[in-house]
Amino acid sequence: MTAALSDLRMQVMWTRLISIVEEQAQTLMRTAFSTTVRDAGDLSAALFDVRGRMVAEAVTGTPGHVNSMASGVHHFLEKFAVESMAEGDHFITNDPWLTSGHLHDVTVITPVFHRGRIVGIFGVCCHQVDIGGLGQGPDGRSIYEEGLQIPLLRLASRGVINADLMEILRQNVRTPLQVEGDVLSYITSNNAGARRLCAMLDEFGLDGLDAIADYVIERSLAATRAEIARLPRGSWSNEMTIDGYDRPITLRATLTIAEDTVTIDYDGTDPAVQRGINVVMNYCRAYTVFGLRCIVSPEIPNNDGALSPFVVKAPLGSILNVERGWPVAARHVIGQMLPDVVFGCLAQALPGRVPAEGSSCLWSVQLRGRIEAAGSNAPGRSFDTVFFNSGGSGARPIQDGLSGTAFPSGVRAMPVEVSEANAPIVIWKKELTTDSGGAGERRGGLGQTVEVGARGDAPFEVLAMFERVERPARGRDGGHDAKPGVVRLKSGGALRAKGLQAIPRGDRLVLEVPGGAGLGDPTTRAPEQVMADIDAGFVSPEAARRIYGAEE
Repeated sequence: MTAALSDLRMQVMWTRLISIVEEQAQTLMRTAFSTTVRDAGDLSAALFDVRGRMVAEAVTGTPGHVNSMASGVHHFLEKFAVESMAEGDHFITNDPWLTSGHLHDVTVITPVFHRGRIVGIFGVCCHQVDIGGLGQGPDGRSIYEEGLQIPLLRLASRGVINADLMEILRQNVRTPLQVEGDVLSYITSNNAGARRLCAMLDEFGLDGLDAIADYVIERSLAATRAEIARLPRGSWSNEMTIDGYDRPITLRATLTIAEDTVTIDYDGTDPAVQRGINVVMNYCRAYTVFGLRCIVSPEIPNNDGALSPFVVKAPLGSILNVERGWPVAARHVIGQMLPDVVFGCLAQALPGRVPAEGSSCLWSVQLRGRIEAAGSNAPGRSFDTVFFNSGGSGARPIQDGLSGTAFPSGVRAMPVEVSEANAPIVIWKKELTTDSGGAGERRGGLGQTVEVGARGDAPFEVLAMFERVERPARGRDGGHDAKPGVVRLKSGGALRAKGLQAIPRGDRLVLEVPGGAGLGDPTTRAPEQVMADIDAGFVSPEAARRIYGAEE
């Protein structure tokens, strides 16, 4: 076979692998019980070789999940040797320090056997709404308060489910049917991928994945190094101060570009805190590398080769590399800020290629209460639910920022009807907020205003974990800052941005999700763009006159 034909054959097989992991992810979404997976896509699905190297990832999913799993599978293989695995085995953990950073993310991996020999591993990592404990909020003071810890365990052996583990799981969560159904859907998803992979190997007459894995990873590594080689050499620093739990937190980073590696060092970042906003190293690396790849190598497929040239360091004991045992349940409120920290470094090294800061942190609305029985004084059945809301992304070098868009997490907003059917809540308002995006030659994306109450005006609780309330997204190159977020009651009382709080009977929770910042001098924005913004309701006439000098 000629080199050209061999290369073409590899490309066809590579494309097939991408379709297989995407089908794996879609199977997961169709069989999952929880809305976070089924409707929002808060998940990852990927294929690994027997050495634990990530070969292909599904397009559906989040960087925090898949990039964490890219490291996490190695931990499974350290405990469970490949040679000891059998067909029908499945393995599970939610250890934050080994996988995706908090107990609410559960990872399940499944070895694939073809003609009696293990050829690869499928893995999924998904968000669980309930894992027991205090629930997903920042109030815990240690990991032991935050929920059930599942160490690296066998979920099934030769096709037989670990019944003792499932019983422990059901006993420790508030929604046992949903949690058990989700865990079983992880197995279903991996099995679907395994069937498709075996069919592909038969079709192409292959005994295993080794050749295609080496091809994909080596090509991606070479392409990534080539992109790095085009960058300027040197070091650049940036810092960002965010709200924190009860005091501001400063994140500091130094970017160093060498011949074939890019390093981010978070030396100088503030220490860990006694609340659940701390970040484990695996999750820190996941979002840091994602931010780097967005600018340096966005077109290269995400796999072991594409990830390995990026090096991430953070001092042990800092809020970005917290020691085992510290609370981490709401780690996303800081972890999802890391691409913006990275962008601040890259903007100095690569002017004109980097967007402004965005709202970044996903505004997950975690609600808890009881379903009140009509005409009864007895306490009703409890409910625990979550729905996602996104603010505006930062303005981009040649385009405005996106409104109500989850960057960098990438999850979808659940449909209002689904959220209301899943729990006794009513979402009274969910609309883009005029003037919430920062002004600029390129305008920042808009945030949203969300109003939610319990059905029948019953009291309920919110596990608040919101950012950018005191310190909004900052503009770049003369662009204006975005509008900060607001957390309050419908009746007018202010609420804290973080921590468990009660919404009284008859009242509602109102969230003004922050916008993204602007890029470039606002006075250089084209007048026709300003008028279009006014017509679309993105910018009010008053703001247009004040900022852009627009005429009636």
